Amino acid sequence: MNVDTGTHQRDTVIGRATIGDQLRRNAKLQPSKPALIFYTTEGDREVHTYRSLNRMVNRLAHALSQQGVGRGDVVAIMSRNSPDYVAIYYATIKLGAALTGINFTFTAREITYQVDHCQPKVIVVESVFVDRFVPIADQLAGVEHFMVSDVVSDAGPEGWTRISTLVGDDRDASEPEAQVGENDLAIIQYTSGTEAYPKGVMISHRNYLISTTPAWQSALGIAPDEIWLFLMPFFTIAGLGSMTTLTLLGATLVLVHAVDPPKAAAMMSDEKVTIMAQTPTFYLAMTQVEGFEDYDFSSLRRCITYGGTVPQAMLDGWTKANPDVLWATYWGQSELTQLGSVGWFRSLDEVPGGDPTWIGKPVPQLEIAVFDENDQPAEIGELACRSPSAMVGYYDDPEKTAEAFRDGWLRTGDLVRIDDDGNLFFFDRKKDMIKSGGMNVSSQEVERVLYSYPGILQVAVVGVPDEYWSEAVTAFAVTQPGVEVDAEAVIAHCKRSLAGYKVPKAVHLVESLPIDTQGKILKRELRAMSKD
Repeated sequence: MNVDTGTHQRDTVIGRATIGDQLRRNAKLQPSKPALIFYTTEGDREVHTYRSLNRMVNRLAHALSQQGVGRGDVVAIMSRNSPDYVAIYYATIKLGAALTGINFTFTAREITYQVDHCQPKVIVVESVFVDRFVPIADQLAGVEHFMVSDVVSDAGPEGWTRISTLVGDDRDASEPEAQVGENDLAIIQYTSGTEAYPKGVMISHRNYLISTTPAWQSALGIAPDEIWLFLMPFFTIAGLGSMTTLTLLGATLVLVHAVDPPKAAAMMSDEKVTIMAQTPTFYLAMTQVEGFEDYDFSSLRRCITYGGTVPQAMLDGWTKANPDVLWATYWGQSELTQLGSVGWFRSLDEVPGGDPTWIGKPVPQLEIAVFDENDQPAEIGELACRSPSAMVGYYDDPEKTAEAFRDGWLRTGDLVRIDDDGNLFFFDRKKDMIKSGGMNVSSQEVERVLYSYPGILQVAVVGVPDEYWSEAVTAFAVTQPGVEVDAEAVIAHCKRSLAGYKVPKAVHLVESLPIDTQGKILKRELRAMSKD
């Protein structure tokens, strides 16, 4: 029997699968449930229900449509986390356009590159960042309108539209009528730019609805009753991606406009947070907050960590605060719409082999392989993936897209080890692998040994150009408060656990390590420091 499946229903609101449609459903199914609990920089608390959020989104969608934004267009935003950011995102994708977030630490040169590359029709800028755009506004390719997110102040240049004027009760809050399909782009996520230029990762509605969000439900156990302390900046895939999944599921996000460990600790206690995700660096910093042991973390069930080696001091501090917390180590990347691997543990004793580089096992929606430099299956090599969460490609960059998609696999650029049980252990980024004396050195392996030295709180290892070694293994270490550490003794400690070529040629004791807005250590800055 021949069945004409057609595409009509999937191209209309009757049967299509888009992210914006689920927000509309959540607004009807749980209208009074908090979607966002927002803390301003002044400490004011705002609650946005799913119904009020959806109305705000629809009003902004009509405003964007009047400014010419439609299917296939791009909207850019530079802002800290706020309800405005969430609303602009959903308004954009309800129209069939794609959102790109601009890192709010970017300079004019970096802003210009990203804008010229994806040519958004509209740019939304938080008021505190407007001064970065005014001098270059006339030079930005394709931009027709500027809008100001005025959650902090109503400052804005003449001619720029303030979001607050677009979301009042007198504005049209009906659902926008727009053609949107599951294969339309929802996000253009720019990579960190550690290579020559950042790449724009194209992510469709489909990725979330049939793969990423179901994976979070099954592998991470994320449910609608979650209260998530949300600290990841929205301009990252960890930020925008997690927000997308959580709002699709109907959970509650506690948003912080300006993030620091003391505020995070207080909000976790006050809002009865059940789950959060951050880098080991941030979790460790929270344990150093004055009075940390006095906060009420009894509601906290799970903590997800990513982007670095888990130090014992971090686990010790949190175990004292709440011994029942279940930890997840997580690996993912933009090219996989944040999808990756996950592993659960309560202490390092539960980690396979006690190896803190463990990143768990692939989620059900991910198929993996590990290849050596000759593209042969290997125990240690580059991680390659297949999944419905795989990116569409790199925006306007067919050559880089072809490099990433080879022989039926998405090449991640991450080096891992895989054991007989399918456990993955993060070895290093290919670009962070140190070439010393003709041998490959994993910075992660050296960092693991350094963390075992008494008194060391935080470490990072990089390769520094050297005439003899090509790259000299170099360590930077932060010590625990009040503890004196001798650099030569640390090197001697490494010699007892590492082959000679892996031992750091120098250990620099520093007060802090440079980090980005997520708490990830900026190794490029450490390399620059080594040259001074």
